[in-house]
Amino acid sequence: MPAQIYSPFTNFNFSNNKCFLTGQNLNSPEEQIQVFPQWLMSRYELEDKPFKLLDESMATYKDLKLPCTAEVNERYLEPLENEIAAAFETGYEAVKALDEDKLFLWAGKLLYGIIFNEIQAGIKLQHSQGEEFNVSQSIIHKFNNLHMMLQSLNLPVEFDGFKPYSLVLFKVDNAENVFGYRDEINTLTFSLRIKDFGLILCLQDNGANARYHKEALDKIADHVLHPIQFEELNARFFYSAYLFNRLPEYDIFNIGDTISVEALPLRGTSSKPLFDDWMNKTYGQVLENFWKNWGFLLLEIIKNPEKPISFLFNADGEFINGQDLKLPL
Repeated sequence: MPAQIYSPFTNFNFSNNKCFLTGQNLNSPEEQIQVFPQWLMSRYELEDKPFKLLDESMATYKDLKLPCTAEVNERYLEPLENEIAAAFETGYEAVKALDEDKLFLWAGKLLYGIIFNEIQAGIKLQHSQGEEFNVSQSIIHKFNNLHMMLQSLNLPVEFDGFKPYSLVLFKVDNAENVFGYRDEINTLTFSLRIKDFGLILCLQDNGANARYHKEALDKIADHVLHPIQFEELNARFFYSAYLFNRLPEYDIFNIGDTISVEALPLRGTSSKPLFDDWMNKTYGQVLENFWKNWGFLLLEIIKNPEKPISFLFNADGEFINGQDLKLPL
């Protein structure tokens, strides 16, 4: 019998008695994993730090968990976790040597874990108010696709000639023990800045955001970035992910024992560009948030509305050497 994709979104089952990845019933309520892996929480002392959910309620990093059978964890998740942990502890060169698909699956599992907890909190809140849980179909579509792709961890799922994500990795001159994490679940965008590197992933764009920023990425390639430069690039990706106006569609086929995932053309039947118009004021607001550590305000950032401040490129569009920046790390 061909392998079957599991979808918790079909019956909207997000209880703690089914494995998040396979839908199998758990043998015990103790069968859980941390959303933020223990090695990462221990390394950066995150366990008791606050984590704000979308409903404005507060949790801690260690509160965020996923129901998962012991077998699935031992066979599929722990080997990936151990490989990622070893590379992250070593730093940029080891992370660069990793298979990008493994980074995608690792980040995707973490982001999906947050989504799972957000959905549980949303269901609980709306039911307490006597309302049915309601979320847009386009968001559900993206979440469901991400969950389907995560099953390449435990099923013979193959992406047919495409990568479902944009991934960029840069060496960054970070301060010691910095932990810079961001996500945006509506656009499925993820970033992490630790050790001597920074990683950005758009998890469901079929590479569109990386292509959108290709000119800038080509200029930055192989340079070591100052943290403020990485956060500027981060802001550009988070904003373009917001401007990305397509909902990727996939055909799924069983070919022998393999589940083949084929991406449909992003353009589809629409004549609209893939991205909405870039608005410098809105981008400036995003950048202000990403530059909080350095105290830059929106009015400074967009003093020239046609050309927001950049620490990546000078007035001629050439890359600025991060070592020349007289700013704190």
